This record gives sequence, C-alpha cells and structure tokens, in this order.
Amino acid sequence: MSYQVEFTPSAARAFKKLPGPIQSRIAPKIDTLAINPRPHGVEKMVGNENRYRVRVGEYRVVYVISDGPRLVTVAVIGHRREVYR
Repeated sequence: MSYQVEFTPSAARAFKKLPGPIQSRIAPKIDTLAINPRPHGVEKMVGNENRYRVRVGEYRVVYVISDGPRLVTVAVIGHRREVYR
C-alpha cells in the first residue's frame, strides 16, 4: 500500500524556485517516497523521531513520515549548506 506525499507551503515554494534540471532530478526521488518512504540511502535525522532526509546531488529533501495515516510530508528542500540551519 502506498503513502500519500504532501508538501509544506515553504517546501513547495522552494521546489518551484529551483532550476529546471534540478527539479527534474528531485521530482522522481519524491515520487518514489510514496512507494517506499524509507529507501536505501535515506538517513534518519537526529533530534526528531520521524524526520528523514534523502540526498539528491548537493540538494537535500527533508521529510516526515506518519505511518498511521500513511502520509509523507516534505518539509524542506534546499542546498545542503542551507537545509540544516
């Protein structure tokens, strides 16, 4: 059974501001989170029980998994130097 993927408003704005080639690299990674929210290479973030991050080149996608309602919420999308602040 698949998960539903949602974006926070700030993550949606950040995604729209990215250059087209970067968007085309990140979009398939986000789409695969609906099938498997914990794919190989994903890292659980320290300090939050349900927060994970996936790498896409020099960009990071930080998201929260809710297993009860089967929901993945993309919280932050950005360059690696900015996403952890």
